[in-house]
Amino acid sequence: MISRVQCRLFHAAVRLLKKTPAEQRWLSRQLQDPFVKSAQQQNYRCRSAFKLLEIDAKHGILQPGISVLDCGAAPGAWSQVAVNRVNATGSDLQAAVGSVVGVDLLHIPLLEGAVFLSHCDLLDPKVKARIQETLPGGEAQVILSDVAPNASGIRELDQQQFVELFLCILGLAERVLSPSGTLLCKFWDGANTFLLQKQLAKLFGEVKILKPSASRKESSEIYFLARRFRRS
Repeated sequence: MISRVQCRLFHAAVRLLKKTPAEQRWLSRQLQDPFVKSAQQQNYRCRSAFKLLEIDAKHGILQPGISVLDCGAAPGAWSQVAVNRVNATGSDLQAAVGSVVGVDLLHIPLLEGAVFLSHCDLLDPKVKARIQETLPGGEAQVILSDVAPNASGIRELDQQQFVELFLCILGLAERVLSPSGTLLCKFWDGANTFLLQKQLAKLFGEVKILKPSASRKESSEIYFLARRFRRS
């Protein structure tokens, strides 16, 4: 009898034959990616969950009882991790109950323990106000951002768009992040990395640059981990 895994691999192989060369390379990489397989086995919505799992295991940024804002949340893998770590469903009766609010331009499928604001543009001031209204007490102890602009293939343009997004997240942090709070934010490593790190250092007591093992080696993505927020 053919197993479900064998069946999925067969259909993936058939789809692979119908793709363009670029699509074939992407699908082939997905089929061979151990994090993709682990995400399927552990019911995470995508492989990016393992980036947050690794960072949290090393740096302990998610604790029961805290409020978390997940920017660029779709499809919801980081929110899955956050819901579990902050006890947002109250499944651990011995621990404090936290909360998770996720925001994205795309639709985010429902997730128990999280409140999602789908089809919302973080660059829109009205969305920032809505986020603050949704967060318990109008504040988050941790802001997560795995958001990235749609790549155009023009490096300078993509970097500029990412800088704009990054500054938007930083402005949101100044509005809703609680004193001594933490920001974990993705960026594409490049000419602006040092300048943005300096900008973070003005607002946070500690800033680190991380690249979790689940980040593909060929990718330029890095993560800023900024802790001990100093609200002005």
